[in-house]
Amino acid sequence: MIRTKSGAAALSIASNSLLIAIKLAAGAITGSIAILTEAVHSLIDLVASVVAFISVRKADEPADAEHPYGHEKVESLAATIEGLLILVGAGIIVYEATHRLVVGAEVATLGVGIAVMGFSVLANLGVSTVLARQARAHESPALEGDAAHLRTDAATSAAVLLGLGLVQITGDAAFDSITALLVAAAIVVAGIRIIRRSSGVLVDETLPDSEMDRIEAAIAAARTPEVAGYHKLRARRAGSRRYIDLHVQYRSGTSLERAHELAHAMRASIEAAIPRAEVLIHAEPETSLRDPGRARSGPFRAG
Repeated sequence: MIRTKSGAAALSIASNSLLIAIKLAAGAITGSIAILTEAVHSLIDLVASVVAFISVRKADEPADAEHPYGHEKVESLAATIEGLLILVGAGIIVYEATHRLVVGAEVATLGVGIAVMGFSVLANLGVSTVLARQARAHESPALEGDAAHLRTDAATSAAVLLGLGLVQITGDAAFDSITALLVAAAIVVAGIRIIRRSSGVLVDETLPDSEMDRIEAAIAAARTPEVAGYHKLRARRAGSRRYIDLHVQYRSGTSLERAHELAHAMRASIEAAIPRAEVLIHAEPETSLRDPGRARSGPFRAG
């Protein structure tokens, strides 16, 4: 089951539900704000997991009349929502931890809290590893965001574990609130990173330079004497798919049938270099290839 995107997201939902229950119980028993903030963190992760579960199923739906380009961007939208939820959770943690530092608080029965946080670290590391593997296999932004949440949760649980240990050793409950504030800082960094990455897809940010270089190398490999050059190369990502289009100009005397054949060969070359790519090639007669608006220089682009 976990070999599929939906299965991996379902595993995350089950894991987060269990962790929320035991963290809330441990927080109530110990009175630790750090453990309670970790419960809030897991609650945010649960919401994110549900969003990821819904979005990966939606993203796999084929294109339809209302969505002719497919539904892949739903995953990036989900990842953006996950990032925003992380920032909301961090704000709640900062408020409560600061309040406790000012008014003071007692932390007791630390053994229970230490055991729960130790289990949380192991559980989140295991589930995040599964999610990250499936995210790479399916190029899923939603699963990638969910895995990032759980890795952050594992790190912050380890920090809370350390903070509880310091409270146990020193008897000073302030370490509990200080740990909670450090957790909040880590959560903010993770949230901003996720929002930045997913929002780039939503606004059709171009592909990374490494992929653009592979595209241009594939174009150069498919060049024949009939090809005069190309321009207006554009590429974007939606979910696991890459959408690439460019204008190829053919020398005078190239027949329409031959131009069509060469365009197919060039498209095949690009798709071999970039998995899950959809390529659109516009054929043009040879004219001036000067294009002041282009963003990159091609290996055989004229002008």
